[in-house]
Amino acid sequence: MKKFLIFFLTVFVCFALQCTVFKALSFANISPDLLLIITSCVGFMKGKKQGMYAGLLCGIIVDIFFGNVFGFYSLLYMYIGYVNGFFNKIFYPEDIKLPMILIGASDLSYNFLIYFFLFLFRGRTDFVFYLLHTIIPSFIYTILVTIILYRILLRINEYLENSERRSNSKFV
Repeated sequence: MKKFLIFFLTVFVCFALQCTVFKALSFANISPDLLLIITSCVGFMKGKKQGMYAGLLCGIIVDIFFGNVFGFYSLLYMYIGYVNGFFNKIFYPEDIKLPMILIGASDLSYNFLIYFFLFLFRGRTDFVFYLLHTIIPSFIYTILVTIILYRILLRINEYLENSERRSNSKFV
């Protein structure tokens, strides 16, 4: 119960920060996607199933507040969490290279899929403009914020795992 409460609180705080503080600190109307960072981190820290659930929750929040079609962002985030869960076996908490690569790849694939489904299908074919003005700045900004947010999420994960170990040792 404690894990779920802390997870929901973390998602709520990151969503609030993403919609307020980071919108004020945006460059050319681009802000980092904190919910994407959370989804990716849960995926490679906890596995495919938890990554998928985290992605579903984060995607539903984005769908409710920003989506035109309900379920589009939920599906994207859910797939991102699931795919990042495949890297759970090779995840080492002290190594920041894998999280940076996975979160960067997740951000790039997320933005490419948004371009493909929301812009290309509507006849907006200026990919170079979208790449230079949205995808690359979003990628850079998300990677820079990942350096800080990853450490915070890692500490929360370590706290929850230690707390779970202590509670399990009391019952043995």
